[in-house]
Formats: sequence, C-alpha cells, structure tokens
Amino acid sequence: MKKILFIATVESHILNFHIPFIQYFQNKGCEVHVATKLGNRQDELKKLGIVCYDIDFERSPYSFSNLKALNQLIKIMREDKYSLVHVHTPVGAFLGRLAAKITGTKPVIYTAHGFHFYKGASIKNWLIYYTMERLAAHWTDGLITMNDEDYNAAKRFKLRKSNAVFYVHGVGLDIDKYTISDKNERKQTRKAFGFDDKDIVILTVAELIPRKNYIQTIEAIKKLINKDKNLYYLIVGTGELESKLKNYVLKNDLEKYIEFLGYRNNIPDLLNICDIFVLTSLHEGLPRCIMEAMAAGKPVVATDVRGNRDLVKDGVNGYLVPLGDVNTTVDALQNLIESEGLRKKMGDEGRRIIQNYSIDKVLKEMDEIYRRLFI
Repeated sequence: MKKILFIATVESHILNFHIPFIQYFQNKGCEVHVATKLGNRQDELKKLGIVCYDIDFERSPYSFSNLKALNQLIKIMREDKYSLVHVHTPVGAFLGRLAAKITGTKPVIYTAHGFHFYKGASIKNWLIYYTMERLAAHWTDGLITMNDEDYNAAKRFKLRKSNAVFYVHGVGLDIDKYTISDKNERKQTRKAFGFDDKDIVILTVAELIPRKNYIQTIEAIKKLINKDKNLYYLIVGTGELESKLKNYVLKNDLEKYIEFLGYRNNIPDLLNICDIFVLTSLHEGLPRCIMEAMAAGKPVVATDVRGNRDLVKDGVNGYLVPLGDVNTTVDALQNLIESEGLRKKMGDEGRRIIQNYSIDKVLKEMDEIYRRLFI
C-alpha cells in the first residue's frame, strides 16, 4: 500500500483545508499520514483513518524547536518510505522539504497558500521567507499557487522539475453549503439576533490578529454610524487582539453597534443574515472568508491587496479600497448601504464568479497535478 504524507505546522490547517485531498488519496487505496503540531482536534483526524504524528513545529522560523521538528520528520520519512509528500505552511513546508531532501524522499509537492514575501512586505520578510522559498524550491517537484502574484513569483524559482509551477483556484469550497435563499429563514434568523428588515448588518469573519487590520473597518463603521443608526457590525473570530479591539470599541462608545461573536461554527447562518461582507487585511493568500461570502451572494468590500483582488472585481462583485484609506472604505460601504438593488446585483456576480472555486473543480485541478507528478 502506498503511503502519502501531508505536512502543515498546525492541525487546524489540515482540518480546515485538506480533508477532501486526503480523502482523494484514501479513495485510491493509499494510507495517509499527517505530520503536524497536534492539539485538541486530533481526534477528528484519527476518526478519518489518518495516521497522525505530533511534530514540535513552531510558526516562527527563528525557534530552535524547529530543529527538533526537522529530526522528527527525518525519522518518520526513514521509517515509512512515503510515495508522496505534500507540504503546506511556510515553516512546515521548508522543514518538510529539507527532511525529504536528506532522506531522498520523492516526489514533493508544495502548496503556497500565500508567500510571506509580497509587494509591500517588510525587508525582514523578504530576507527570511524569500530566501527560504528560493532555497527549498530546489527540493520541490511541484509548486502550487493560489493567486496571480504568487504564481508569477513562483515561476522565477528553479524547481527540481521543469514547468512544475501550477495555479489552482484555492483549496475548494462547498458552495451549496453557503447558498441559503429562503427569505423567511433569513428573516427569522435576523430576528433571533435582534435585527429587523431596515437594519443593515455588516460582517467580518477572521482572526483577531494584526494582519486582519480591523481598525480600518472599525473607523469606517464609526463614521457611518453618525449617519445611520440602523447599522451594525458583527465580528466573528478570536485572537491576540481581542481585548485590545474590545477596549477600543468601548472607548469610542461603539458597543451598541459593534458585537464580537467569538468563534462560531454557524458561518452560513451568519452570512445569510448579513447584508455586506468586509475584509480590510494587510495581505492575504486567497481568503476563504471572502469566498464563503461570495457563495452566500454577499457584496464584498476589501482592501486592494494580493489575494483579495483575485476574488473581488472592483465595481462588479464589490469594491476594492486602498489599504489604510478609511474615507474610501466609508464611501464603498455607503454605496452598498444605500442601495439594496446594488447589493443584490453585486452579490449575484460574486456567486457567479465563485463557481470556479468549487471543491469539485479544484479536485479536478489537483487530480491533474497529482497524476502528472505522482500517479
């Protein structure tokens, strides 16, 4: 029986993005192993018949724990003799490819979910992550990207195989899961949250971390509330900035209009009740939350950065706003707030565009890559 190894720094990455691809190999009679930093969701992996290895990964490339992680990867690769290794996340991907190089394990496929070097990134990011990626490319048989900027950057790397840089439409989305068209259900769910028909609900689903740049959205909401008291902003997610953002909302007397919902597993319901989705990130790879909003038929306001601009076509299915530009963010939101017809038109366009990112289409794209490099 052939053995396949998936590597990612944290288990949530595997669970959130890669189960369909793991099952793809299981359906072909392969035994799938996962090497990651296991946490409180490891039972979900094991119930799927996946062999799990707990690796001492740290997200920071400077951590000495990653030397231990490298040795652990070398050990399991020598013991299990994998027919294919598929690596993800910057640190996990670098160490996984290095371990494969040391043990002579081939082929190795790397999916870049968003290079940490990008237009506008710090010199430090370029020095560290660009150097890591350029070096590890020599140990890579196939490199998969998800946005135009990363695809063009990857084509400059020298891989072990020629013509082995690929573009796929993300990790795949179960579009039907987010498509709720029952108006009565929407009305009842909004009522349960305390919203009526005249209220405008804006939603963000993202970690509460610096990269998500929540302040730009909150400042825009603050200005809009002065014009429209029927405006509400829901924030779904947890993270290191939770206390700081909550205090900022309290300090600015916005607690009546901005609500932190924490972690939620009912994202389709929340997308159903909202009117507009917003994401003002500093940078992205290919944001799943925007894909989900598009599948739900919601117009999107997002910063004009890599990843966002691959999904949002300015003036078509939403608006792209400059990074840090609160006034333009206000204008974009105001246009959508004032016109239900525009919200519907842009939402419909988003649902049309997102069809190319369905899990069925992405599985077909990945099948072609796997067949070329492995099967």
